[in-house]
Amino acid sequence: MSDRPLRSSSLPRRGLLLGSLATSAVVLTACNTDDSGSTSGADTASDSAAGSSDGASSSASDAAAAASITVNVGGGEEDVPVSRLVTVTVQNATLTKVTVKAKGGDAVPGTLADNGYSWKADDRLEPGTTYQVTAVYVDDAGSRATKKVVFRTMDLTLDQQTYPSVAPLEGETVGIGMPVIVTFDVAVTNRKAIEKQMSVTAQPAQEGTWHWISAHEVHYRPKSYWKAGSKVTVDIDINGVDAGNGIYGQLSRTVNFEVGAAHIYRVNAKTDEMKVYIDGDMVKKIPITTGKPGYETRNGIKIIIEKYASKRMNSETVGISGADAYNIAGVKWAMRLTFSGEFIHAAPWSVADQGHSNVSHGCTGMSTENAHWLYERSRRGDVVVTTNTNGDDMTLTNGWGDWNESYQQYAKGSALA
Repeated sequence: MSDRPLRSSSLPRRGLLLGSLATSAVVLTACNTDDSGSTSGADTASDSAAGSSDGASSSASDAAAAASITVNVGGGEEDVPVSRLVTVTVQNATLTKVTVKAKGGDAVPGTLADNGYSWKADDRLEPGTTYQVTAVYVDDAGSRATKKVVFRTMDLTLDQQTYPSVAPLEGETVGIGMPVIVTFDVAVTNRKAIEKQMSVTAQPAQEGTWHWISAHEVHYRPKSYWKAGSKVTVDIDINGVDAGNGIYGQLSRTVNFEVGAAHIYRVNAKTDEMKVYIDGDMVKKIPITTGKPGYETRNGIKIIIEKYASKRMNSETVGISGADAYNIAGVKWAMRLTFSGEFIHAAPWSVADQGHSNVSHGCTGMSTENAHWLYERSRRGDVVVTTNTNGDDMTLTNGWGDWNESYQQYAKGSALA
């Protein structure tokens, strides 16, 4: 996961409100350009076309006089929420062009309605930024006019913005059990608003749901394991979204990943054997050892979280001290399964016990040769199913335990459930 990028921010400043009204409207006739740098009253202006004794001209002028345009930000308004989507609407007229552009920056993309009566921004706003709305429209008499509105958004510090980190990474190939994980550096309390702006799309299509682990973390999993070969797109469109308690989304992100072959490793602590399945076929049986009494390996569905070709394993990091303590450097072919310290790894010191005795402190150990073979074929997100231990059951949050709840129960963790 990448370091948090800097986004436009500054310390809150004392804004001078110049006619701070949420709506800017103008009624115009004939060809006209209206520059609204500040407003007064309802921010409406009315200019009359030159009078004419010609009946047709007078009629056209009357029709033009009925044209009006409304922008949902006031000219000169300050501290506009970054969550606002700018809209422009007209009556008795047709919009021909609308731009919303940051001073010295890019234009905000938007969509003009097919009938020309309205325009809506596709993106929300950046903090501490001055924008100008320029709307060109033609009234029903054929007269062209332009409306300009200048406004400034609220200032936000980084502590008022929440940045999303996403796993898997862009372009990564993962196992069929890999959940989508979005973590936020600042707590999200308006979970519904954030979740509405997040989506996961798979090819082929697969049903799935979000599940909030905490105010800082939300996961997504399909109803069943991902189909091997799936292509998945994660769209986190939260830039400027109100995350609650004065916090706003800092950045929108899109991540694409692929799902590799279906790897499921079945660990049986009673027979001390691992059966390796690839795309439904059992390709290897590996003698193993699991946790001894007092240190039993957990039962349940575990997901490979990370891989280390070599790793120091110090029992004090998981609370084991005294006579059972250990501190082993250079443990080969280690793959993490839980946050509490369970790994699959090479255990050359227990080869004599592998296949018939459980002597570890909870890890699944095997020969160096077998561990290397498995390591080379494994990836983040592969599935490990452990059965027949006397240990505790896997939980949702000790590692990526998303598959240890039924889909029906898991779906209740969605803010939109």
